[in-house]
Amino acid sequence: MKVKIDIDEQYEGTSITIQTDQWTEELQALVNQIQAEKPQRIFGIDGEQTILLQPANIDFLYVENRKVYAALLEQRLEVRMKLFELERILHVHHFMRFSKSVLGNINNIQRFELSFSGNLCVYFMSGNKEYISRKYVTSIKEQLTMGGNKHDA
Repeated sequence: MKVKIDIDEQYEGTSITIQTDQWTEELQALVNQIQAEKPQRIFGIDGEQTILLQPANIDFLYVENRKVYAALLEQRLEVRMKLFELERILHVHHFMRFSKSVLGNINNIQRFELSFSGNLCVYFMSGNKEYISRKYVTSIKEQLTMGGNKHDA
């Protein structure tokens, strides 16, 4: 891929033109990154403390009793945002829907096990585990097989 930057006072603002012979996943990722809003910070609440969370340290986010929690190595922290808001923010960090009430970080997955019901049990490198409902299995498998470096986004 070639990158050409032309800086001149005659231009007002920034404009990007992509010229290609075909649309690829790489181009889609590039467009998503360009159009992404300024990254929003995610905070976890632990008692009286507010902790800045790094997306790479979160295995999954889940809803329980109408509250959203982040599952980290050995902690569960409340996150005062809606799951759909977190999904929008974290998609660039390789988070995907695992079920109606769970978002998972596919970069932290260590292995899968198929359950009797057709769901996948996901084991994270931290030792945490969560389930992917049948509805989301195909899209996650596609994302995982697409490859790429886990630090690309």
